[in-house]
Amino acid sequence: MWFDSTPINILAAAMLVALLLDYCFGEPPARWHPVVWMGNYLAWAGRLFAPEIEKLSRNPLREFTAGALAWWVGVAVVCMLAVAISMWVATMHWLVQVALVGLLLKPMLAWRVLRDEVRDVEHALQRSLPEGQQQVARLVSRDVNTLNEAQVRQAAISTLAENLNDSVVAPLFWFVLFGLPGAAVYRFANTADAMWGYRGERAGRDWTWAGKWAARADDVLSWVPARITALLIALWFKGRRLPQLPAVAQQTPSPNGGWPMGALALGMNIRLEKEGVYCLNAQGDDPRSAHTEVALHACAQVVVFIAVFCMAAVLWGLA
Repeated sequence: MWFDSTPINILAAAMLVALLLDYCFGEPPARWHPVVWMGNYLAWAGRLFAPEIEKLSRNPLREFTAGALAWWVGVAVVCMLAVAISMWVATMHWLVQVALVGLLLKPMLAWRVLRDEVRDVEHALQRSLPEGQQQVARLVSRDVNTLNEAQVRQAAISTLAENLNDSVVAPLFWFVLFGLPGAAVYRFANTADAMWGYRGERAGRDWTWAGKWAARADDVLSWVPARITALLIALWFKGRRLPQLPAVAQQTPSPNGGWPMGALALGMNIRLEKEGVYCLNAQGDDPRSAHTEVALHACAQVVVFIAVFCMAAVLWGLA
């Protein structure tokens, strides 16, 4: 299979192609986007087993089992398609392999759109608070109408940190381990968590049990990458307050989200708070406009570091 014996320089070259495509072009059209296809399946399947709020079945075991089964069906299809494509690509010249795999890996990454969405929140805040609230609503599922200016920035910066892992580091981590199937399965699992992994109501349906498997699966797959992401962010800030990071990270309900968020909060000495849920670095300052740019720059440098590492691996393999 393509990833069983692929030299590290070819893997790295494919990653570099994917990162360059993301930087230059962003996301492909929705009709050609594999993650959109995953989302369409998840939306359809979710309607089959997640109970409507007004028709709660109160059968947690059935809801949990149905959700887990639908998750595994989706993973199986995604994995088999990715394996078949990998085997097909393996028959080609290595330059074609690099180009094709990089092209197919790109949709599993989403740094440019994340960067632009967070920057757009700051630009909207510069015009007015309501515009900032409206823009940040594109990034978070919470009620944003009561958020003040600092809270809007907190939501945007928290999303930036958490999704640096989900949208860049974690897909590449699983790609290095298992090739295109690894990245595709992770992206499916993360998308399933985003759509199903809620404790309670979303879009008129109850996901308390129906989405529990999807949420826990994403926790497991994101565990190591989230800590790598946090370490890379902390290193950019010269390890500032790094010993405090484990205690800060544990303050979030998620076993993973608090790590990259905490690294940014400690590095910039700002408070990142979701009222009633978590408060990271409580003694820090309220984030200001300059903090958004610093956070964007720090996360961009993590992406640059990954790209430079890939380039070095390519050159090392050719030496």
